[in-house]
Amino acid sequence: MVFILNPSVKKEKINNFILSWERKGFSTILSVGTEHTAVCLIGNTSQVDLEHVVQTTDIVAYGKRITERYKAVNRNVREGNTIIKVGNAVIGGGCFTVISGPCSVESEEQILKIAKSVKNSGAAILRGGAFKPRTSPYDFQGMQAQGLELLRVVKNETGMPIVSEIMNQTQIGLFEDVDIVQIGARNMQNFDLLKAVGQLKKPVLLKRGLANTIEELLMSAEYIYAAGNSEIILCERGIRTFETMTRNTLDLSAVILLKQKSHLPVIADPSHAAGIRSLVSPLAKAIMSVGADGVMIETHNNPAEALSDGAQSLDLDQFNTLMKELKERAVIEKKEM
Repeated sequence: MVFILNPSVKKEKINNFILSWERKGFSTILSVGTEHTAVCLIGNTSQVDLEHVVQTTDIVAYGKRITERYKAVNRNVREGNTIIKVGNAVIGGGCFTVISGPCSVESEEQILKIAKSVKNSGAAILRGGAFKPRTSPYDFQGMQAQGLELLRVVKNETGMPIVSEIMNQTQIGLFEDVDIVQIGARNMQNFDLLKAVGQLKKPVLLKRGLANTIEELLMSAEYIYAAGNSEIILCERGIRTFETMTRNTLDLSAVILLKQKSHLPVIADPSHAAGIRSLVSPLAKAIMSVGADGVMIETHNNPAEALSDGAQSLDLDQFNTLMKELKERAVIEKKEM
């Protein structure tokens, strides 16, 4: 159940309203948007007389019953879209934001060269893996804390916000200078980690698990939101199906449904979905066409020598070409609108 409050209600009255429900055994989530403020009521609300509450509580404009298990991330809670600002980059609100960089940080020279190139091509945010969850224990596991330090150095030199993946809650102290903390597909239902990043005062990029449903992704986002962090970016990165010719199967319908079901921004990752370099650019254009808020592209200065995921990484020239095509497509779509 969600209560939409009247405009300009004093904070003291809101706090008293929330406290009155918590004394009755309910949990609450306060959602402050650009259009309105909402209080989500969580618990057994079947006995709550919605109309009576609206009519007898002067700060409540109207109420809604939310049947889905995800409450705070539900579009019914917020009429507008959540917009996340990181440095000069904006995710959501009509922008198509491109995140790019290597799968793994390998050296200062490598990450700096890639960062400068993708920035010149038009990427707004730099991605780079420092801690790498690998299927084989013998594969490159990332430069770890040193990799994060190199990302910080490059961030200071280029001005690009950075996103990197966290593996567990013990690493949180290392991510102080990381602008967006990424929860990878393997950790989508690591609930202790979700609760921990929910206490951070910075955006979280949450990837869909390779065998998880859309609702499960939204429920994981609900964990982060319920812990106190409303700045969540949902990422569709492909799911495992019976198909073997691609690494995963990119679910474009998930992008559309997530935009319909939630107010959170939604991006997609064609690199991990396809696992094949030649498919990344066409899929990125498709992602833009279905209304995503952005795309995450793996880029490397020398994919053939990459320490991880070289087969799905664009080289710098290929990424530059893709950016030109995306910009042309965006202009065409604006003209048609």
